[in-house]
Amino acid sequence: MTVLEDAVAAVGVSKHFGATTALSGVTMRIAPGETHALVGRNGAGKSTLVSLLTGLQRPDEGEIRFGDAWRGRVACVFQRSTIIPSLSVAENLFLNRQAGRGPIRWGALRRRAGELLAEYDVGVDPAALAGELDVEQRQLVEIARALSQGARFIILDEPTARLDGPAIERLFARMRSLSASGVTMLFISHHLQEVFAVCDTVTVLRDARWVLTRPVADIGHDELVAAMTGEAAGLAGATDRRPADAAAPAVLELSGLGLHGAYEPLDLRIRAGEIVGVTGSGSSGKVSLAETVGGLRRASAGTVQVGGEPVGTGVPAALAAGIGLVPQDRHREGLVPLLSVAENATLPIAGELGPAGVIVPARRRAIAEELIRRYDIRAEGPGAPVASLSGGNAQKVVLARALSTRPRVLVLINPTAGVDVRSKESLLGAVRAAADAGTGVLMVSDELDDLRHCDRVLVMFHGRVTAELQAGWSDTDVVAAVEGVSA
Repeated sequence: MTVLEDAVAAVGVSKHFGATTALSGVTMRIAPGETHALVGRNGAGKSTLVSLLTGLQRPDEGEIRFGDAWRGRVACVFQRSTIIPSLSVAENLFLNRQAGRGPIRWGALRRRAGELLAEYDVGVDPAALAGELDVEQRQLVEIARALSQGARFIILDEPTARLDGPAIERLFARMRSLSASGVTMLFISHHLQEVFAVCDTVTVLRDARWVLTRPVADIGHDELVAAMTGEAAGLAGATDRRPADAAAPAVLELSGLGLHGAYEPLDLRIRAGEIVGVTGSGSSGKVSLAETVGGLRRASAGTVQVGGEPVGTGVPAALAAGIGLVPQDRHREGLVPLLSVAENATLPIAGELGPAGVIVPARRRAIAEELIRRYDIRAEGPGAPVASLSGGNAQKVVLARALSTRPRVLVLINPTAGVDVRSKESLLGAVRAAADAGTGVLMVSDELDDLRHCDRVLVMFHGRVTAELQAGWSDTDVVAAVEGVSA
Protein backbone atom coordinates (compact mmCIF):
# COMPACT_ATOMS: atom_id res chain seq x y z
CA MET A 1 0.00 0.00 0.00
CA THR A 2 1.33 3.44 -0.91
CA VAL A 3 1.40 5.94 1.96
CA LEU A 4 0.95 9.53 0.86
CA GLU A 5 3.53 11.96 2.15
CA ASP A 6 2.35 14.76 4.42
CA ALA A 7 1.58 18.04 2.73
CA VAL A 8 2.97 19.79 5.80
CA ALA A 9 4.34 18.52 9.09
CA ALA A 10 5.64 20.14 12.25
CA VAL A 11 7.70 17.49 14.04
CA GLY A 12 8.65 17.95 17.70
CA VAL A 13 8.88 21.73 17.38
CA SER A 14 9.67 23.93 20.37
CA LYS A 15 10.02 27.69 20.56
CA HIS A 16 11.14 29.86 23.47
CA PHE A 17 11.05 33.63 23.90
CA GLY A 18 13.33 34.32 26.83
CA ALA A 19 11.94 32.46 29.83
CA THR A 20 8.58 31.90 28.10
CA THR A 21 7.92 28.59 26.38
CA ALA A 22 5.65 29.32 23.41
CA LEU A 23 5.70 25.75 22.03
CA SER A 24 6.99 22.56 23.61
CA GLY A 25 7.55 19.44 21.50
CA VAL A 26 4.53 19.95 19.24
CA THR A 27 3.89 17.59 16.33
CA MET A 28 1.15 18.19 13.74
CA ARG A 29 0.78 16.48 10.37
CA ILE A 30 -1.52 17.78 7.63
CA ALA A 31 -2.57 15.42 4.84
CA PRO A 32 -2.72 16.54 1.19
CA GLY A 33 -6.01 18.18 0.26
CA GLU A 34 -7.52 18.23 3.76
CA THR A 35 -8.86 21.18 5.71
CA HIS A 36 -7.17 20.89 9.09
CA ALA A 37 -8.39 22.91 12.09
CA LEU A 38 -6.01 24.28 14.73
CA VAL A 39 -7.75 25.26 17.95
CA GLY A 40 -6.82 26.23 21.48
CA ARG A 41 -7.42 29.03 23.93
CA ASN A 42 -5.45 32.27 23.90
CA GLY A 43 -1.81 31.55 24.69
CA ALA A 44 -2.02 27.92 23.60
CA GLY A 45 0.68 28.42 20.95
CA LYS A 46 -1.37 28.68 17.74
CA SER A 47 0.18 31.94 16.51
CA THR A 48 3.69 30.72 17.24
CA LEU A 49 3.08 27.53 15.26
CA VAL A 50 1.80 29.58 12.32
CA SER A 51 4.92 31.75 12.45
CA LEU A 52 7.03 28.59 12.15
CA LEU A 53 4.96 27.20 9.27
CA THR A 54 5.25 30.47 7.33
CA GLY A 55 8.97 30.88 7.98
CA LEU A 56 8.65 34.03 10.08
CA GLN A 57 10.34 32.19 12.96
CA ARG A 58 12.68 29.22 13.18
CA PRO A 59 12.02 26.48 15.73
CA ASP A 60 14.53 26.11 18.55
CA GLU A 61 14.01 22.35 18.37
CA GLY A 62 12.36 20.03 15.86
CA GLU A 63 11.66 20.75 12.21
CA ILE A 64 9.06 21.91 9.71
CA ARG A 65 8.65 19.65 6.67
CA PHE A 66 6.84 20.22 3.38
CA GLY A 67 6.00 17.64 0.75
CA ASP A 68 7.60 18.22 -2.65
CA ALA A 69 4.33 19.44 -4.17
CA TRP A 70 3.81 21.99 -1.36
CA ARG A 71 7.32 23.32 -0.73
CA GLY A 72 7.44 27.03 -1.51
CA ARG A 73 3.70 27.16 -2.18
CA VAL A 74 2.53 28.39 1.21
CA ALA A 75 0.36 31.46 1.83
CA CYS A 76 -1.31 32.90 4.92
CA VAL A 77 -4.47 35.00 5.00
CA PHE A 78 -4.21 36.84 8.30
CA GLN A 79 -7.07 38.13 10.43
CA ARG A 80 -5.69 41.65 9.94
CA SER A 81 -5.83 42.39 6.23
CA THR A 82 -2.60 42.84 4.27
CA ILE A 83 -4.40 44.55 1.40
CA ILE A 84 -2.97 48.02 0.65
CA PRO A 85 -6.02 50.34 0.72
CA SER A 86 -4.50 53.09 -1.45
CA LEU A 87 -3.93 50.72 -4.39
CA SER A 88 -6.48 49.25 -6.76
CA VAL A 89 -7.71 45.67 -6.54
CA ALA A 90 -5.68 44.79 -9.64
CA GLU A 91 -2.51 46.28 -8.15
CA ASN A 92 -3.03 44.34 -4.93
CA LEU A 93 -3.60 41.09 -6.79
CA PHE A 94 -0.34 41.39 -8.71
CA LEU A 95 1.73 43.28 -6.16
CA ASN A 96 5.45 43.14 -7.11
CA ARG A 97 4.60 41.23 -10.28
CA GLN A 98 2.68 43.85 -12.24
CA ALA A 99 4.92 43.42 -15.25
CA GLY A 100 8.05 41.72 -16.47
CA ARG A 101 10.47 44.06 -18.15
CA GLY A 102 9.42 47.49 -19.29
CA PRO A 103 6.52 49.72 -18.22
CA ILE A 104 3.31 48.40 -16.67
CA ARG A 105 0.48 47.91 -19.15
CA TRP A 106 -2.44 48.96 -16.99
CA GLY A 107 -5.17 47.78 -19.31
CA ALA A 108 -3.65 44.31 -19.57
CA LEU A 109 -3.13 44.23 -15.80
CA ARG A 110 -6.80 44.96 -15.16
CA ARG A 111 -7.88 42.33 -17.70
CA ARG A 112 -5.68 39.71 -16.02
CA ALA A 113 -7.11 40.71 -12.65
CA GLY A 114 -10.66 40.46 -13.98
CA GLU A 115 -10.01 36.97 -15.31
CA LEU A 116 -8.50 35.88 -11.99
CA LEU A 117 -11.41 37.29 -9.98
CA ALA A 118 -13.91 35.59 -12.30
CA GLU A 119 -12.06 32.27 -11.98
CA TYR A 120 -12.52 32.33 -8.21
CA ASP A 121 -16.00 33.88 -8.32
CA VAL A 122 -15.01 37.14 -6.61
CA GLY A 123 -17.44 39.85 -7.66
CA VAL A 124 -15.15 42.86 -7.37
CA ASP A 125 -14.19 45.52 -9.93
CA PRO A 126 -10.42 45.18 -10.56
CA ALA A 127 -10.14 48.95 -11.00
CA ALA A 128 -11.81 49.69 -7.64
CA LEU A 129 -9.77 51.19 -4.82
CA ALA A 130 -9.02 48.38 -2.35
CA GLY A 131 -9.75 50.67 0.60
CA GLU A 132 -13.38 50.86 -0.52
CA LEU A 133 -13.94 47.09 -0.31
CA ASP A 134 -15.78 45.55 2.62
CA VAL A 135 -14.16 42.99 4.92
CA GLU A 136 -15.42 39.97 2.98
CA GLN A 137 -14.25 41.36 -0.37
CA ARG A 138 -10.78 42.16 0.97
CA GLN A 139 -10.45 38.66 2.33
CA LEU A 140 -11.50 37.06 -0.97
CA VAL A 141 -9.02 39.24 -2.85
CA GLU A 142 -6.27 38.00 -0.51
CA ILE A 143 -7.25 34.37 -1.14
CA ALA A 144 -7.33 34.95 -4.91
CA ARG A 145 -3.90 36.60 -4.74
CA ALA A 146 -2.46 33.63 -2.86
CA LEU A 147 -3.90 31.15 -5.35
CA SER A 148 -2.64 33.15 -8.33
CA GLN A 149 0.88 32.87 -6.89
CA GLY A 150 0.58 29.10 -7.00
CA ALA A 151 -0.19 28.53 -3.32
CA ARG A 152 -1.41 25.02 -2.59
CA PHE A 153 -1.26 25.25 1.20
CA ILE A 154 -3.22 28.19 2.63
CA ILE A 155 -3.35 29.15 6.30
CA LEU A 156 -6.59 30.94 7.21
CA ASP A 157 -6.03 32.74 10.51
CA GLU A 158 -9.40 33.57 12.13
CA PRO A 159 -10.97 34.21 8.70
CA THR A 160 -14.50 34.62 10.07
CA ALA A 161 -13.65 36.99 12.93
CA ARG A 162 -15.08 40.05 11.17
CA LEU A 163 -17.64 38.42 8.87
CA ASP A 164 -21.39 38.13 9.33
CA GLY A 165 -23.38 34.91 8.93
CA PRO A 166 -24.06 34.99 5.17
CA ALA A 167 -20.46 36.01 4.42
CA ILE A 168 -19.20 33.12 6.54
CA GLU A 169 -21.34 30.67 4.59
CA ARG A 170 -20.01 32.05 1.29
CA LEU A 171 -16.44 31.68 2.58
CA PHE A 172 -17.12 28.08 3.58
CA ALA A 173 -18.54 27.32 0.14
CA ARG A 174 -15.34 28.60 -1.46
CA MET A 175 -13.23 26.62 1.00
CA ARG A 176 -15.06 23.41 0.09
CA SER A 177 -14.53 24.16 -3.59
CA LEU A 178 -10.80 24.76 -3.03
CA SER A 179 -10.51 21.56 -1.04
CA ALA A 180 -12.18 19.62 -3.85
CA SER A 181 -9.56 21.02 -6.24
CA GLY A 182 -6.71 19.73 -4.04
CA VAL A 183 -5.81 22.83 -2.04
CA THR A 184 -4.69 22.04 1.52
CA MET A 185 -5.83 24.43 4.26
CA LEU A 186 -5.05 25.08 7.91
CA PHE A 187 -8.08 26.72 9.51
CA ILE A 188 -7.65 28.60 12.80
CA SER A 189 -10.79 29.63 14.65
CA HIS A 190 -12.18 30.30 18.10
CA HIS A 191 -15.61 29.14 16.94
CA LEU A 192 -15.87 25.40 17.28
CA GLN A 193 -19.11 25.09 15.34
CA GLU A 194 -17.12 26.28 12.30
CA VAL A 195 -14.62 23.45 12.81
CA PHE A 196 -17.45 20.93 12.63
CA ALA A 197 -18.93 22.70 9.59
CA VAL A 198 -15.91 22.87 7.31
CA CYS A 199 -12.91 20.86 8.60
CA ASP A 200 -11.77 17.26 8.16
CA THR A 201 -9.30 17.00 11.05
CA VAL A 202 -8.67 18.99 14.21
CA THR A 203 -5.53 19.52 16.30
CA VAL A 204 -5.79 20.96 19.83
CA LEU A 205 -2.99 22.85 21.58
CA ARG A 206 -3.10 23.69 25.27
CA ASP A 207 -0.46 25.54 27.29
CA ALA A 208 2.07 25.36 24.42
CA ARG A 209 1.71 21.58 24.06
CA TRP A 210 0.00 19.21 21.65
CA VAL A 211 -3.10 17.59 23.16
CA LEU A 212 -4.77 15.65 20.34
CA THR A 213 -5.27 15.30 16.60
CA ARG A 214 -8.50 13.61 15.56
CA PRO A 215 -10.86 13.35 12.57
CA VAL A 216 -13.65 15.87 13.18
CA ALA A 217 -16.25 13.17 12.55
CA ASP A 218 -14.83 11.16 15.48
CA ILE A 219 -14.93 13.84 18.19
CA GLY A 220 -17.86 15.47 19.94
CA HIS A 221 -18.32 19.05 21.13
CA ASP A 222 -17.83 18.19 24.81
CA GLU A 223 -14.65 16.22 24.19
CA LEU A 224 -13.18 19.00 22.08
CA VAL A 225 -13.97 21.68 24.68
CA ALA A 226 -12.51 19.45 27.41
CA ALA A 227 -9.32 19.00 25.38
CA MET A 228 -8.96 22.78 25.10
CA THR A 229 -9.56 23.46 28.79
CA GLY A 230 -8.10 20.35 30.39
CA GLU A 231 -11.28 20.02 32.38
CA ALA A 232 -14.18 17.62 32.18
CA ALA A 233 -17.72 19.02 32.26
CA GLY A 234 -19.21 19.87 35.61
CA LEU A 235 -16.19 21.18 37.54
CA ALA A 236 -17.06 24.28 39.51
CA GLY A 237 -15.35 27.58 38.78
CA ALA A 238 -16.34 29.53 41.88
CA THR A 239 -14.05 31.21 44.40
CA ASP A 240 -14.66 31.75 48.09
CA ARG A 241 -15.53 35.41 47.56
CA ARG A 242 -18.69 36.56 49.32
CA PRO A 243 -21.50 37.14 46.77
CA ALA A 244 -22.56 40.71 46.06
CA ASP A 245 -25.55 42.08 47.97
CA ALA A 246 -28.63 41.46 45.83
CA ALA A 247 -30.32 44.49 47.41
CA ALA A 248 -27.47 46.91 46.65
CA PRO A 249 -28.34 49.84 44.38
CA ALA A 250 -27.25 49.92 40.75
CA VAL A 251 -24.13 52.00 40.17
CA LEU A 252 -23.84 51.38 36.41
CA GLU A 253 -26.79 51.15 34.00
CA LEU A 254 -26.49 50.63 30.26
CA SER A 255 -29.71 51.19 28.34
CA GLY A 256 -29.82 50.18 24.70
CA LEU A 257 -26.08 50.84 24.46
CA GLY A 258 -24.72 49.92 21.05
CA LEU A 259 -21.84 50.66 18.69
CA HIS A 260 -22.42 50.15 14.99
CA GLY A 261 -20.18 47.45 13.56
CA ALA A 262 -18.98 46.30 17.01
CA TYR A 263 -21.93 45.24 19.17
CA GLU A 264 -25.71 45.41 19.11
CA PRO A 265 -27.73 47.49 21.62
CA LEU A 266 -27.81 45.88 25.06
CA ASP A 267 -29.02 46.56 28.60
CA LEU A 268 -26.93 45.92 31.71
CA ARG A 269 -27.15 46.84 35.39
CA ILE A 270 -24.24 46.41 37.80
CA ARG A 271 -24.88 46.80 41.52
CA ALA A 272 -22.56 48.34 44.08
CA GLY A 273 -20.02 45.71 45.08
CA GLU A 274 -20.83 43.43 42.14
CA ILE A 275 -18.18 42.09 39.75
CA VAL A 276 -19.61 41.31 36.31
CA GLY A 277 -17.38 39.54 33.81
CA VAL A 278 -17.68 39.78 30.04
CA THR A 279 -15.93 37.33 27.74
CA GLY A 280 -16.05 36.20 24.13
CA SER A 281 -13.87 35.78 21.07
CA GLY A 282 -11.94 38.60 19.41
CA SER A 283 -14.92 39.44 17.19
CA SER A 284 -17.48 39.39 20.00
CA GLY A 285 -17.49 43.14 20.69
CA LYS A 286 -16.52 42.77 24.36
CA VAL A 287 -13.55 45.15 24.25
CA SER A 288 -15.51 47.78 22.32
CA LEU A 289 -18.24 47.58 24.97
CA ALA A 290 -15.78 48.24 27.79
CA GLU A 291 -14.10 51.04 25.85
CA THR A 292 -17.49 52.69 25.30
CA VAL A 293 -18.27 52.60 29.02
CA GLY A 294 -14.77 53.91 29.81
CA GLY A 295 -15.12 56.83 27.39
CA LEU A 296 -12.66 55.68 24.71
CA ARG A 297 -15.42 55.13 22.14
CA ARG A 298 -18.60 57.04 21.31
CA ALA A 299 -21.76 54.92 21.34
CA SER A 300 -23.99 54.98 18.27
CA ALA A 301 -27.06 54.21 20.38
CA GLY A 302 -28.22 54.18 23.98
CA THR A 303 -27.00 55.68 27.24
CA VAL A 304 -24.59 55.09 30.14
CA GLN A 305 -25.62 56.12 33.64
CA VAL A 306 -23.63 56.09 36.87
CA GLY A 307 -25.68 56.42 40.03
CA GLY A 308 -28.70 57.34 37.96
CA GLU A 309 -26.96 60.27 36.24
CA PRO A 310 -26.15 60.25 32.49
CA VAL A 311 -22.49 60.11 31.52
CA GLY A 312 -21.19 62.38 28.77
CA THR A 313 -18.90 61.40 25.92
CA GLY A 314 -15.15 60.95 26.30
CA VAL A 315 -12.66 59.98 28.99
CA PRO A 316 -12.90 63.27 31.00
CA ALA A 317 -16.67 62.85 31.25
CA ALA A 318 -16.28 59.23 32.34
CA LEU A 319 -13.74 60.20 35.00
CA ALA A 320 -15.98 63.00 36.25
CA ALA A 321 -18.88 60.55 36.50
CA GLY A 322 -16.85 58.19 38.67
CA ILE A 323 -15.62 55.61 36.15
CA GLY A 324 -12.08 54.25 36.45
CA LEU A 325 -10.56 52.42 33.47
CA VAL A 326 -7.77 49.90 33.02
CA PRO A 327 -7.38 49.87 29.22
CA GLN A 328 -6.44 46.95 26.99
CA ASP A 329 -2.96 48.16 26.03
CA ARG A 330 -1.10 49.45 29.07
CA HIS A 331 1.85 50.60 26.95
CA ARG A 332 -0.13 52.75 24.49
CA GLU A 333 -3.16 53.74 26.55
CA GLY A 334 -2.32 53.14 30.19
CA LEU A 335 1.11 54.64 30.88
CA VAL A 336 3.25 57.65 30.03
CA PRO A 337 6.64 55.88 29.80
CA LEU A 338 8.79 58.99 30.30
CA LEU A 339 7.09 59.83 33.60
CA SER A 340 7.76 58.31 37.00
CA VAL A 341 5.67 55.81 38.92
CA ALA A 342 4.35 58.63 41.12
CA GLU A 343 3.43 60.84 38.16
CA ASN A 344 1.63 58.02 36.36
CA ALA A 345 -0.23 56.78 39.41
CA THR A 346 -1.54 60.23 40.40
CA LEU A 347 -2.41 61.69 36.99
CA PRO A 348 -6.21 61.70 37.52
CA ILE A 349 -5.94 63.34 40.96
CA ALA A 350 -3.41 66.05 40.12
CA GLY A 351 -5.93 68.65 41.31
CA GLU A 352 -5.77 67.18 44.83
CA LEU A 353 -1.99 67.47 45.09
CA GLY A 354 -1.73 71.16 45.95
CA PRO A 355 -3.55 74.51 45.96
CA ALA A 356 -4.68 76.33 42.80
CA GLY A 357 -3.52 73.57 40.48
CA VAL A 358 0.06 73.65 41.74
CA ILE A 359 1.40 70.18 42.57
CA VAL A 360 3.23 69.90 45.88
CA PRO A 361 5.95 67.26 45.30
CA ALA A 362 5.87 66.03 48.90
CA ARG A 363 2.11 65.52 48.69
CA ARG A 364 2.41 63.58 45.44
CA ARG A 365 5.21 61.47 46.84
CA ALA A 366 3.23 60.61 49.98
CA ILE A 367 0.17 59.52 48.01
CA ALA A 368 2.33 57.55 45.58
CA GLU A 369 4.09 55.75 48.44
CA GLU A 370 0.69 54.74 49.84
CA LEU A 371 -0.42 53.43 46.41
CA ILE A 372 2.86 51.51 46.01
CA ARG A 373 2.32 49.90 49.42
CA ARG A 374 -1.38 49.18 48.92
CA TYR A 375 -0.98 47.57 45.49
CA ASP A 376 2.38 45.87 46.13
CA ILE A 377 4.15 47.70 43.32
CA ARG A 378 7.78 46.55 43.18
CA ALA A 379 9.73 49.69 42.26
CA GLU A 380 12.84 51.46 43.53
CA GLY A 381 10.58 54.25 44.71
CA PRO A 382 7.96 56.77 43.59
CA GLY A 383 10.52 58.53 41.42
CA ALA A 384 11.48 55.41 39.44
CA PRO A 385 10.69 55.61 35.69
CA VAL A 386 7.57 53.57 35.01
CA ALA A 387 9.34 52.19 31.91
CA SER A 388 11.77 50.38 34.22
CA LEU A 389 9.06 48.21 35.78
CA SER A 390 8.18 44.63 34.89
CA GLY A 391 4.93 43.99 33.07
CA GLY A 392 3.09 42.95 36.22
CA ASN A 393 4.22 45.97 38.21
CA ALA A 394 3.45 48.32 35.34
CA GLN A 395 -0.07 46.91 35.25
CA LYS A 396 -0.37 47.52 39.00
CA VAL A 397 0.46 51.19 38.38
CA VAL A 398 -2.34 51.38 35.79
CA LEU A 399 -4.79 49.81 38.26
CA ALA A 400 -3.59 52.07 41.08
CA ARG A 401 -4.23 55.11 38.89
CA ALA A 402 -7.72 53.88 38.00
CA LEU A 403 -8.52 53.38 41.69
CA SER A 404 -6.86 56.60 42.88
CA THR A 405 -10.08 58.54 42.18
CA ARG A 406 -12.10 56.15 44.36
CA PRO A 407 -14.39 55.35 41.42
CA ARG A 408 -17.98 54.17 41.72
CA VAL A 409 -17.42 51.97 38.65
CA LEU A 410 -14.21 50.19 37.63
CA VAL A 411 -13.84 48.98 34.03
CA LEU A 412 -11.08 46.44 33.38
CA ILE A 413 -9.96 45.08 30.00
CA ASN A 414 -7.83 41.91 30.22
CA PRO A 415 -6.34 43.15 33.52
CA THR A 416 -3.97 40.21 34.05
CA ALA A 417 -2.78 39.66 30.47
CA GLY A 418 0.96 39.09 30.26
CA VAL A 419 1.64 39.16 34.00
CA ASP A 420 3.09 36.48 36.26
CA VAL A 421 1.11 34.44 38.77
CA ARG A 422 2.04 36.54 41.80
CA SER A 423 1.15 39.80 40.06
CA LYS A 424 -2.12 38.27 38.86
CA GLU A 425 -3.07 37.38 42.43
CA SER A 426 -2.19 40.87 43.61
CA LEU A 427 -4.18 42.57 40.85
CA LEU A 428 -7.27 40.43 41.37
CA GLY A 429 -7.01 40.92 45.13
CA ALA A 430 -7.10 44.69 44.61
CA VAL A 431 -10.16 44.35 42.37
CA ARG A 432 -11.95 42.23 44.98
CA ALA A 433 -11.09 44.77 47.69
CA ALA A 434 -12.52 47.59 45.57
CA ALA A 435 -15.73 45.60 45.05
CA ASP A 436 -15.95 44.81 48.76
CA ALA A 437 -15.76 48.58 49.40
CA GLY A 438 -18.77 49.14 47.11
CA THR A 439 -17.30 49.72 43.66
CA GLY A 440 -19.17 48.10 40.78
CA VAL A 441 -16.79 46.26 38.45
CA LEU A 442 -17.09 45.46 34.74
CA MET A 443 -14.30 43.02 33.91
CA VAL A 444 -13.66 42.05 30.29
CA SER A 445 -11.26 39.14 30.12
CA ASP A 446 -10.18 36.11 28.11
CA GLU A 447 -8.76 34.47 31.25
CA LEU A 448 -10.90 31.94 33.09
CA ASP A 449 -8.95 32.62 36.29
CA ASP A 450 -10.05 36.27 36.13
CA LEU A 451 -13.67 35.35 35.53
CA ARG A 452 -13.80 33.06 38.57
CA HIS A 453 -13.86 36.18 40.75
CA CYS A 454 -17.06 37.46 39.12
CA ASP A 455 -20.58 37.24 40.52
CA ARG A 456 -21.83 36.50 36.99
CA VAL A 457 -20.33 36.26 33.53
CA LEU A 458 -21.83 37.52 30.28
CA VAL A 459 -20.72 35.81 27.07
CA MET A 460 -20.75 37.82 23.82
CA PHE A 461 -20.79 36.28 20.36
CA HIS A 462 -20.64 38.37 17.16
CA GLY A 463 -21.82 41.53 18.94
CA ARG A 464 -24.61 40.03 21.04
CA VAL A 465 -24.88 38.77 24.61
CA THR A 466 -25.70 35.09 24.10
CA ALA A 467 -25.33 33.69 27.63
CA GLU A 468 -25.30 34.79 31.25
CA LEU A 469 -23.58 32.38 33.64
CA GLN A 470 -24.07 32.59 37.38
CA ALA A 471 -21.41 31.77 39.96
CA GLY A 472 -20.58 28.06 39.97
CA TRP A 473 -20.08 27.74 36.21
CA SER A 474 -17.53 25.29 34.85
CA ASP A 475 -14.75 26.02 32.39
CA THR A 476 -16.65 23.90 29.88
CA ASP A 477 -19.73 26.12 30.24
CA VAL A 478 -17.75 29.26 29.43
CA VAL A 479 -15.66 27.86 26.59
CA ALA A 480 -18.67 26.25 24.93
CA ALA A 481 -20.60 29.53 25.07
CA VAL A 482 -17.60 31.51 23.74
CA GLU A 483 -17.16 29.08 20.87
CA GLY A 484 -20.86 29.17 20.05
CA VAL A 485 -21.65 25.52 20.79
CA SER A 486 -23.71 23.79 23.43
CA ALA A 487 -21.76 22.29 26.33
